[in-house]
Amino acid sequence: MSSSLLLSPWHRGFRHGRLLLLSSRRSRWFSSDDRISRSLRESYRVLQLPAEGRSSPAEVRAAYLRLAKLYHPDCGEPTADAGLFALVEEAYRAVLAHQSKTRQPDGATEDDEDKSQGNALQHRHYLSYEGVGSGTPSQRERQYRQVRVDRAAEQVLSYRQREHERAAAADGAMAERDARQRSHKIKITQAVERLVEDLIQESMARGDFRNLSGAGKPLNKFQHNPYADPMTHNLNRILIDNGYQPPWVVTQRDIREGAARVRSRLLEGRARLGDPMTPAERRHWERLCSAVEEELAKLNKMVDDYNLIVPMLGMQMVHFSLAREAARAQRVAEQRRAELLQVRQEERERRKEEKKRANSANRTPAKRRGLVSWMQSLLGY
Repeated sequence: MSSSLLLSPWHRGFRHGRLLLLSSRRSRWFSSDDRISRSLRESYRVLQLPAEGRSSPAEVRAAYLRLAKLYHPDCGEPTADAGLFALVEEAYRAVLAHQSKTRQPDGATEDDEDKSQGNALQHRHYLSYEGVGSGTPSQRERQYRQVRVDRAAEQVLSYRQREHERAAAADGAMAERDARQRSHKIKITQAVERLVEDLIQESMARGDFRNLSGAGKPLNKFQHNPYADPMTHNLNRILIDNGYQPPWVVTQRDIREGAARVRSRLLEGRARLGDPMTPAERRHWERLCSAVEEELAKLNKMVDDYNLIVPMLGMQMVHFSLAREAARAQRVAEQRRAELLQVRQEERERRKEEKKRANSANRTPAKRRGLVSWMQSLLGY
């Protein structure tokens, strides 16, 4: 080497420290053993490791990483220095090459450091494998691949563990929120029940229930239903007698009334039109169908709600169709028109019969009067 470099420890007065570079000119004409030994000592000293060369590969790698975090040009620290980082990297490579040579099974020693630097240092720049493994480059490559596989497996396991913990935390939060909501609902229900009970007690204290018919008398026994609980049956009868109707019964009644209105409207509109219809009548019929279609859409929405609350599957309804209702109105209108024609024909026939009977009754007295006058004239009266 053209100069020997010595790295001193960090200055204690600064936060990140300061590296002092001490360079002293040395003569490069030494024996080969002294030059190799001195260069290795300088490399260990640059890495801040003992100069005896007894450090393990893990310690060498840890020292290199610690210095690289301080002097790498992209580390973002105020101590970043490209020259110092290159010096640390060169020392790290030299130490790795020395340790790999001293551990070769063929007995290679430090005497071959010049040859290793001239021949092996170039490819060891690409086969450093982060200081992992020992042996030949192929053996180190296999060991490095195994280390990467193990590292990836550990990262996958840690990721899955974090996801599992996150999901468990989310499930716990959701369960806690559901528990709070149920508790809130129970509290509200209990508060409403207490309020209703207090109102009933106050009304009873004021005597609001004394004017009821049948007060103080037992309930009349309703017709026995063997398929229902007696208490439930009596309660249902009380509700029915007081005008209570289940929601699905009310919805069913509204649907039937709405369908009857729509069908009556279509039937009346079709009955006013001729058969066959003129273009003007057809346009009027189409406008009527468009207006009825909106009402059918509302009825279909009510049918959907009814099908969700009806207690029996066989009581569900199907949607109303405009084409089906229009065809029904056409059919009923034709039927009524035919019935009206038949009634008119029967009325006409009845009137004809009455007229015939009246004419026959008028002709019979006239004939009798003519015969009497002829006999009187014959007898000379």
